[in-house]
Amino acid sequence: MRTFNTGKVTFEYPGTWEVEKADILSNPDCIATLSKGNDNLINAVMFPTATDLDAYKVFMEDAISDDGGEIFSSDYVQIAGKEAIKLHANMDTPDINFDIHTYVFIEEKNIYIFELRTLDVSGESESEFKNMIDSFEILE
Repeated sequence: MRTFNTGKVTFEYPGTWEVEKADILSNPDCIATLSKGNDNLINAVMFPTATDLDAYKVFMEDAISDDGGEIFSSDYVQIAGKEAIKLHANMDTPDINFDIHTYVFIEEKNIYIFELRTLDVSGESESEFKNMIDSFEILE
């Protein structure tokens, strides 16, 4: 396992994943982008928020549904020692059909969103993503 560290957050990731250069010009809130082949992409963002998990869960579900996505599950979970939203959905666009796995944390008026977009139906990438999230820490 390798360690990703921004000075604000840290998490471990398998050596099969590549850390990409985060596109902070298009998305200044991006803290990490990782990929595994052409079929798996993880984006992580962090920004200040006044919302809470309950309100954000409704917002996130509505946004996915409005974009034509099908939500398979959306639950509150305990992971990395924190309460989070865990969402699994499928997006079917004219160009591609992919699954989204998302974990959302809200800590000390900051929101942390980790999203895996994958074509992997084996579950391996989802399992690796969960392990990454389980190692997530907010640095002081």
